Amino acid sequence: MKKITNKVLWLFAVGQFGWSLLAGIISNWMVYYYTDETNGIFGGHVTTTAIFLGLTLFGLITAVGRVFDAITDPLIASWSDRSSFKGGRRIPFMRAVAVPFAAITVLVFLLPQTANIRLNNTLLFVSLMLFYLFMTIYCTPYNALIAELGDTEKNRINVSTYISLTYILGLSVAYLVPNLAGIFEASMGKAVSVRLAIGIMAAIAGIAMLVPALCINERKYIKSSPVKTKAFKSLFKSFANAQFRRFVYADIIYFFAVTLFQTGLAFYITNLMMEDEDKTFMLTVIMTVVSLCLYPAVNKLAPVLGKKKMIITGFFLYSIVFLLAALCGKGIIWGIMIAVVAGFPMAILGILPQACVADIAEVDALETGEQRSGMFFAARTFAFKMGQALAMVVFTSVTVSKTQMSYRLTAVIATVCCLIGACLFFLYNEKKIVGTIREHHAALKTQE
Repeated sequence: MKKITNKVLWLFAVGQFGWSLLAGIISNWMVYYYTDETNGIFGGHVTTTAIFLGLTLFGLITAVGRVFDAITDPLIASWSDRSSFKGGRRIPFMRAVAVPFAAITVLVFLLPQTANIRLNNTLLFVSLMLFYLFMTIYCTPYNALIAELGDTEKNRINVSTYISLTYILGLSVAYLVPNLAGIFEASMGKAVSVRLAIGIMAAIAGIAMLVPALCINERKYIKSSPVKTKAFKSLFKSFANAQFRRFVYADIIYFFAVTLFQTGLAFYITNLMMEDEDKTFMLTVIMTVVSLCLYPAVNKLAPVLGKKKMIITGFFLYSIVFLLAALCGKGIIWGIMIAVVAGFPMAILGILPQACVADIAEVDALETGEQRSGMFFAARTFAFKMGQALAMVVFTSVTVSKTQMSYRLTAVIATVCCLIGACLFFLYNEKKIVGTIREHHAALKTQE
């Protein structure tokens, strides 16, 4: 096997920029452009009021979508783990779905525009189900490569750092939708200009996702063999791992809270701070710059202080961020304070959780003899999608009245959840996991 270099890890990280850009477009702007009272330019085409038991169309779609994910996530993970393609167990999936994944993101904002609201509701539902499916087909094999390219503790931290950087960049660029749309708005109108902006970004994302798929020869760097365990049995084995369960409990809450904040950011800016929506990108830039400045420190401190302590610190810092959002008043100064503080937990929780899953997957492989990293990351993907879905249901239901208090309440909920997540992560036994890995590597050196 060829040595895995930082160049390979950076090529791999470019793919994260692509899929996080697409995910950011959906999470940041779908609800906003379909439901916001002032700027919901597509709101007249779909049902925006409560439909059933206080749930909105978007709440129902995301709830059904998670049931859909409960089936597709383990199936794709198992298919990847069990595959024996010439190009590897992961890359062929990424190569096949990159372009369809980018295309369906555009169609979410393009298709549901007929004169029939029920038809539009159906089209939106179908396009979002395809979005989640394509996301699973790309991200599950992609995430499995985190553990497989992270063949040493140093490479695990490095690859987690690089993909965290490109993840943040992708989400940050996604906030540029209104800014890019503004260039074309005078000649095309707001609705068309927004769709064009999303189309341009989706094309960039598609190219980025193809970079690792076309530039990394998986078989040259990773020695792997197909897993024999079937899909749902493999999934149950993953959740049977006590340390993985403890990690996932906190992870679901983290993604629930962060998605509430990401979905609400444009609303906080326009409805609480009374600023224009294009300020969203400025605040995202501030968050990103602060976070990037802290990346070297997180990379260096993680092996010294331990990932567990730093992740718990990240949870507590995020709770402060969300509390500021709940209390914010008129003026962009509130947004700047939120953005600066948010940069700290973004750096920590953007890097270290992936490394934890890679550690858990390696220990499991050492103990069972099966390399099921695809299923571990699929289980984590399912967990964070559950958190995101629940956040969408809660956000759209809580804010159905579109009052300032309803938006503040979403930030309060996120604050409480982050504190709970921090407490839950105290149960994670990092010393046991890292100790097992080091003992194995020490034994290998002795045999050599």
